[in-house]
Amino acid sequence: MKPTKQTFAREARLAKSLCVDLPKSALLSLKALIQRHQISLANGDVQYLDGRWYVTHPGLLNLAVRRHCVGIDVRPAFESSDPASSRWVFRATVFKTKTCKGFVGYGDANPSNVSPLVRGAELRVAETRAVNRALRKAYGIGICSVEEIGSFPKAPGHDKESKRIPTQSSNGNGGPRVRDRLCLLIRQHQLDPDLVKAYAVDFCGSKTLKDATRDQVESFVDHLADWAAKDRDALVCQLNSYPLATDKNEQKGGAA
Repeated sequence: MKPTKQTFAREARLAKSLCVDLPKSALLSLKALIQRHQISLANGDVQYLDGRWYVTHPGLLNLAVRRHCVGIDVRPAFESSDPASSRWVFRATVFKTKTCKGFVGYGDANPSNVSPLVRGAELRVAETRAVNRALRKAYGIGICSVEEIGSFPKAPGHDKESKRIPTQSSNGNGGPRVRDRLCLLIRQHQLDPDLVKAYAVDFCGSKTLKDATRDQVESFVDHLADWAAKDRDALVCQLNSYPLATDKNEQKGGAA
């Protein structure tokens, strides 16, 4: 089924609710993705980070299913890999039809271009990246995928600015931009907000999230985004370890 005006309106409302001050150009880009590929922000097919859209691995696989992709061949390129140093290169070929000659994509991963969170899983990261690149070529997806980047990009001057805590912040922990990105991650990966908050407090080493610095919160959001993209199940297990601790903190707060 082709997207309708109602679909565009629903996706646009969601995008605006998740991303404060979303520029018109970003909405137009999202609309083009929806029209051409039936990509959905609500389904987690794309993510908006640092001023640009990224397609996700699940989003690409969903697209392949909708387009009746007949198969994906993935194999390691041993001549370019070095298992001893955890350097892996994979070659993926996507076959759109039975007579298709195939669209080829390569993906590489090594300790220097993956998140510290997934060190030791370079083989799987390289495989995913290869599949993503092949799918993007096959179906004309011009935007990069989340899994192809080692960590989420930061705007110029970010490191310098991150050392300063804004004086006018609604939540005292990095301002609307960081908060909106965190909300986006929670909704896209269907995470429990209370457990994420408990994890954030533990990660930042502060008594409450409001007491955390901007640097600490932004580091947590980067960490959460990486983990959710690479292994959501493991992240959920980590979050599920916090309910008891959260209850204890609330009891202490009530007693005080």
